[in-house]
Amino acid sequence: MIPSGSFSHLRPFAFVGAAVLLGAAIATAQNESYSSSSHNAASSGESAFYSSSNDISFTDAFSADPATPASPAGGHGGQYDNRSRRPSGRSWAFEVGGGFNAPIGNDIPYITWGGNFTAGGGLHFSPWFALLGEYQFIADKLPGALVAAGGGDTGNAHIQSITAAPVIDLFPKHATSMYLTGGGGWYYKSTNWNVLVGYDFYGYPVYATANSFSSNQYGLNFGLGLSHRMGGVYGDGKAKLFAEARYLWINTPPLGEPNGLGTTGLIPVTLGMRW
Repeated sequence: MIPSGSFSHLRPFAFVGAAVLLGAAIATAQNESYSSSSHNAASSGESAFYSSSNDISFTDAFSADPATPASPAGGHGGQYDNRSRRPSGRSWAFEVGGGFNAPIGNDIPYITWGGNFTAGGGLHFSPWFALLGEYQFIADKLPGALVAAGGGDTGNAHIQSITAAPVIDLFPKHATSMYLTGGGGWYYKSTNWNVLVGYDFYGYPVYATANSFSSNQYGLNFGLGLSHRMGGVYGDGKAKLFAEARYLWINTPPLGEPNGLGTTGLIPVTLGMRW
């Protein structure tokens, strides 16, 4: 037989165990009661007594101030979207235009007036700075004395170029602004003497090239322009009309050297659109 006093030292542990079991039972019953009441409230439309973490996130996403960062609990999507819509600061830039050219200085005996065509593309790095790669074609006539000296009936000078041209907008926040531009690069110039060989079916004269020479060299240009922003409800469109004048200098061969008529200097005036 086991003595009756041998269990006396286990009584405190028995009471503690019983208390733990009783507390767990009460907690379980309360949890089941709360879950049942929450489910009943949600199904019956009693939204005032229903709450969940999803509802809190949904409400915060629409009621929070746009300048306030989203909370970690439910704002990960909002933070990602804000970052994805952040402007990069760069965009494509294009231009196209045409106009006329005027000779200056010592070039007047060797080249006269004509027209030009310009096209380019590049990048806007900021509202006030863009970098363009430009192609320009210039077609000018030769003076009568130079045409006669070369044995032709007419003559022309054609200049083609590929250059880098930065554009600095001085007042980027205004619809009408001024800008600085310029640059340099490769220039190809051909000088041609033409003779009349006959007339076509419609009576227009037909010429053939009697004499010609050309050269490749570097050149520089710089100038000033006016622009006016077009479109947009508040005049904030990207397309701009522009009018500019540049000084163009080309290091063509000097007189006395093969294919040389001296350095070339012109003032191209161009009207066009840039966006």
